[in-house]
Amino acid sequence: MVGAKMAGAAAASIRERQTVALKRMLNFNVPHVKNSTGEPVWKVLIYDRFGQDIISPLLSVKELRDMGITLHLLLHSDRDPIPDVPAVYFVMPTEENIDRICQDLRNQLYESYYLNFISAISRSKLEDIANAALAASAVTQVAKVFDQYLNFITLEDDMFVLCNQNKELVSYRAINRPDITDTEMETVMDTIVDSLFCFFVTLGAVPIIRCSRGTAAEMVAVKLDKKLRENLRDARNSLFTGDTLGAGQFSFQRPLLVLIDRNIDLATPLHHTWTYQALVHDVLDFHLNRVNLEESSGMENSPAGARPKRKNKKSYDLTPVDKFWQKHKGSPFPEVAESVQQELESYRAQEDEVKRLKSIMGLEGEDEGAISMLSDNTAKLTSAVSSLPELLEKKRLIDLHTNVATAVLEHIKARKLDVYFEYEEKIMSKTTLDKSLLDIISDPDAGTPEDKMRLFLIYYISAQQAPSEADLEQYKKALTDAGCNLNPLQYIKQWKAFAKMASAPTSYGNTTTKPMGLLSRVMNTGSQFVMEGVKNLVLKQQNLPVTRILDNLMEMKSNPETDDYRYFDPKMLRGNDSSVPRNKNPFQEGKQGKHILYGCSELFNATQFIKQLSQLGQK
Repeated sequence: MVGAKMAGAAAASIRERQTVALKRMLNFNVPHVKNSTGEPVWKVLIYDRFGQDIISPLLSVKELRDMGITLHLLLHSDRDPIPDVPAVYFVMPTEENIDRICQDLRNQLYESYYLNFISAISRSKLEDIANAALAASAVTQVAKVFDQYLNFITLEDDMFVLCNQNKELVSYRAINRPDITDTEMETVMDTIVDSLFCFFVTLGAVPIIRCSRGTAAEMVAVKLDKKLRENLRDARNSLFTGDTLGAGQFSFQRPLLVLIDRNIDLATPLHHTWTYQALVHDVLDFHLNRVNLEESSGMENSPAGARPKRKNKKSYDLTPVDKFWQKHKGSPFPEVAESVQQELESYRAQEDEVKRLKSIMGLEGEDEGAISMLSDNTAKLTSAVSSLPELLEKKRLIDLHTNVATAVLEHIKARKLDVYFEYEEKIMSKTTLDKSLLDIISDPDAGTPEDKMRLFLIYYISAQQAPSEADLEQYKKALTDAGCNLNPLQYIKQWKAFAKMASAPTSYGNTTTKPMGLLSRVMNTGSQFVMEGVKNLVLKQQNLPVTRILDNLMEMKSNPETDDYRYFDPKMLRGNDSSVPRNKNPFQEGKQGKHILYGCSELFNATQFIKQLSQLGQK
């Protein structure tokens, strides 16, 4: 995986920018005015899976409806003609998609066609559409054709991923498999570069690029520099001039793009986690900001005896609109459990107040005391009723987080994830271990085979000195006895031998977690969460390799880790193969401090990563 870290200070977040671009597109590529009165133009939205993945984390069904979208359909589904309605298409310019658009034109499905391509469409494919429109006598119905340059997925204000549908193409395994051909590697790099180029067009800024030498990140940097340079050279058609840039989006400085190869740190993606969002991503089915839960509902009786009830599948969106999620996603899990409980108690107090007022209003003279209080309470009731929608939304979020946090807690307790997290932190920070690694691997009650393999790989990657052959055999036997597949270890051994030749082992700083004793408030019998036996670990700041690299490059510090990083400035007339930065000023924005955006070619959790390592380690 190639990671991208962006430093600079944008006036609007990438999430806002991509949302604005989508709304403009859905408004027939005219800027969308929020407060415009009158009905929107009703239309249908036709997207492919790529378009669906880009839109779904940013716009809800309600927001689409507010934009006039009455129907949203997949391009390759069976669609009936709706001849009196315009259609907005949002698709990748693939051969298959172009053929289907041409078919739609021939079948005269819609009144007019607004064709929006996620990435730039080639001239030859554009000619295919033109020919199909001519043949179908539909030239006048093709209202607009736009390249949108939106080929990336924004999950948060400061986080984006390049791919979802074809993530196997750009995965860690794809880039690191030994039998990859040069042509395949070129395709992977072009896919990554196209998405990064779209990202900067949407951001409206040309970055300065830094990357390490001799890695996939360097290949991406060279290609991206060339693509940006070529676009800037064509002044008439450049995407980085005029309206797209606007005023003051990067108030003082251009952004710094740091491209990093996943191989600089393989331990962190395997590390068991302790914050809410990271745990949800690690142990639940969490994908493009949506978590899917299976809720079993006890036993049901049938003539054949009791059997478990069918599991209900529930989906919840964890979005920036959810204030609880925004506030607590980075908090240690025990704090989250406590906060859910507090929210629940405060909601119950408000709910009782509304019930009380309602019952008073309904007494109608049966109680003299109530009558005397009536005038006093009318204003209170009006206020209580008007706050009902807000109260119900609060209740929905509390229920959501109670369910999600309960599901996470079940995993923590069943797998002793607090023990794994604390032990791995000690390994990575070179702190004295209070228990032998072999004991945890051999403990049948501590974790799944995958948990044990993750722990051992972190130990193996972080060790300054690899274990002796005799020790390794002992570990391998314990892992096999615990039901582990040893293929990931096979790959990490090869990787470590290669990395050792290339550079020194990765350092993870010297931080530790502090156990705070068990929780007090959440331990109350009245709590939703029975946290008994779960450690209340408090996080301390970790100085991970990626953080250090970014810090060095933003502050322009001299450091052996980054002194050799290449430097590209696509705005320089001549391409300079230099590691000497022209700009000596630190990358930070006056009073605002640093603004950092994270991106990655694919977003995987530890289970998915272990699977890739296993495939790479197969003989």
